[in-house]
Amino acid sequence: MTTAQRVVVDPITRIEGHLRIEAETDASGKITNAYSAGTMVRGIEIILRGRDPRDAWAFAQRICGVCTLVHGMASIRSVEDALHRAIPSYTIPQNAELIRNLMIAAQYVHDHVMHFYHLHALDWVDVVSALKADPKATSALAQSISSYPKSSPGYFADVQNRVKTFVEQGQLGIFSNAYWGHPAYKLPPEANLMAVAHYLEALAWQRDVVKLHAIFGGKNPHPNFVVGGAPCAISVHTGGGQGKGPMHRGGQDATAVNMVGLQTVQNVIKQMRDFVDQVYVPDTLAIASFYKDWGAQGEGLGNFLSFGDLPSKSFWDTDSYLIPRGVILNRDLSTIHPIDLDKDDEIQEFVSHSWYKYGAGDEAGLHPWKGETEFNFTGPKPPYDLLEIEQKYSWLKSPRWKGKSMEVGPLARVLLMYANGHAQTKELVDYTLKTLDVPVDALFSTLGRTAARTLESKIIADAMQGMFDQLMANIKAGDVRTFNEQYWEPSSWPAAMHGVGLMEAPRGGLSHWIVIEDGRIANYQAVVPSTWNAGPRDAQGQPGAYEAALQHNHLLHDPKQPIEILRTIHSFDPCLACAVHVTDPDGEELVQVKVK
Repeated sequence: MTTAQRVVVDPITRIEGHLRIEAETDASGKITNAYSAGTMVRGIEIILRGRDPRDAWAFAQRICGVCTLVHGMASIRSVEDALHRAIPSYTIPQNAELIRNLMIAAQYVHDHVMHFYHLHALDWVDVVSALKADPKATSALAQSISSYPKSSPGYFADVQNRVKTFVEQGQLGIFSNAYWGHPAYKLPPEANLMAVAHYLEALAWQRDVVKLHAIFGGKNPHPNFVVGGAPCAISVHTGGGQGKGPMHRGGQDATAVNMVGLQTVQNVIKQMRDFVDQVYVPDTLAIASFYKDWGAQGEGLGNFLSFGDLPSKSFWDTDSYLIPRGVILNRDLSTIHPIDLDKDDEIQEFVSHSWYKYGAGDEAGLHPWKGETEFNFTGPKPPYDLLEIEQKYSWLKSPRWKGKSMEVGPLARVLLMYANGHAQTKELVDYTLKTLDVPVDALFSTLGRTAARTLESKIIADAMQGMFDQLMANIKAGDVRTFNEQYWEPSSWPAAMHGVGLMEAPRGGLSHWIVIEDGRIANYQAVVPSTWNAGPRDAQGQPGAYEAALQHNHLLHDPKQPIEILRTIHSFDPCLACAVHVTDPDGEELVQVKVK
C-alpha cells in the first residue's frame, strides 16, 4: 500500500520531442488525474509570416523530422486549397495525386513499423529475458505464426548471442535504463527473443523502403514538394541512354522516375507488404495475446476525429478518400458526424491552460484562420518539481471540435473505416477480436490503439499496389503529367485567399491553415495530431486524449517504474516537435548551440 502522490515522468522517452506527464494517484496507486505538458515551443507559424506561400512547405516540414513528409504535404495542400476556393477549376494532375498517395502511404507503413518495434515494443518486450530463451523453441513459435523465412534455430541463436554480447559488455545502449524484470512483462523468453530479432530486422528493412521517397521526392528525410503537383518528372520516354556521364544514363532529360526507379518502387511495395504480413501483423497478435487486460485500460475520450485522406480522384472529392472524413462521438459507430471546416465554432483552439495569450482573452476559442500565436510563459522557473496545474502548464494548445476533446490517429481512422463499411477493415477488426477472444469494447483501449495501427498498416500497404498500378496505367497510356503550372505565379492570384491543407498523418489528423494577402502569408496555423491528443485541459476542465486515457483504469505497480504510463502514452505514438533553428524575420539565427 502506498500513499497518495503525484508521479512525474519527464522526459517521456522513445518519442519525438519533449513531453512531461504528471499523474496523481490515490493510496492504492490508481491514477486519478493526469496532466500532459509539452515542454518545448516551435514558433514556426511566426517564422512563416510574410513569406512566399510557395516556399512555406520547406519551413513547415521542419516542424518534425520523424513525420518526414506530412507537414510539407499539408502545407502545399493549404496553398492549393486557397487557389481552388478562389478558382474552382484549379486542380492538380492525377499522376501527382497518385505519387502523393504513394508517398503518404509509404510514410504510414514505415512509421508504424518503426513505432511498433523501436519505440513501443519495449513496453511489452523484456530484452534481457531473451537471453533465457531456447532458440529451437523460438523457431517453433515463429514458424507457428508466420511463414517468414528468417525463423531457423540458428538464426535466433545468432541474435541471442549478439544480445548476450551487448549485455556482458555493458553496451545495451538504447536498451539500457529500462524496467527489465518488471512484473508487468508477461511474454515468455522465446517470444521476447523473437521480438528482439524482428526489432533488428526492422532496422535494416526501413533503410530500404525509404527509397520510395527518394525516387519521388529526391531525398529522405524531408523530400521535396511543389505547389501544383509533384516535383518529379516522369522520364520513361526519354531518348539516349547509352554511354557514360550525365548526358547519358537514360538520356539528357532522365529523372529518377524512369523504368528503373519505378521498378524499385514496385519492389519497395512488395517489401512493405511482405514485412507487414509476415512479421508485423503476426507479432502484434502474438504479443497482444499475453496482454489482453490492456483491452480494458486507456480508453479516454470515446470521441474520434479523422480528416480523411488518400483520394482516388481529387483532394477535393472527399467521397473518393480511402480514409473517410468525419467524427465519432461517445463510441457510437452508427453515426458519422460531418466536419464543416469553415464554421467558426467547429474547429477551435483554446489556450486557458497553454503558455500563449489571445487578444480577445484566454478563455476564447479561435478558429485556425483567425488563430494567434503569441508566447506567454507564466510557468515556474526551471528546474521545478511540479507543474502549476491550476494555471497554464503546457506549450501545446487545446484543439476542440464543437467544444469537445477528440482523439485522432490510427484508432480514429480504423473506427471511421469500420463505421463506413470498408470491407477489409471490418474483416481485419473482426478477425483480430476473434483471434484474441476479446470483446468489441477492447477497441477503445491502449491495446486497441496499438492493434489499430497494425491493421491500418496492412490496409494501406495493400492499397499501395492499386495506386502504383493506376500510375503505371496512366504512363502506358501516354499521360506523364505531374504538375499544373497554371496560377503558379502569385501575380495571377486574387489579392486575398485562404485555404486549409488537410491530411491524415501517421499520428492523426493534421491541418495547416493559411491566409494569403497580396501573394504573402498573412497568417499560418498548424494544428497537429499531438496537439489534439497531448493538449492540456480547456477552460471547462475537459482533459485532452492523453490525460483522459491515463485516468482510465491505470494502477501503478511501482511509481518509480511507471511502465503503465509509458504503455498508454506510447500507444498514441507522441510526436511533440523536433528542435528547430529560431530565426528573426530577416532569416538570421538568433541562437547557436555548440556541443563540446
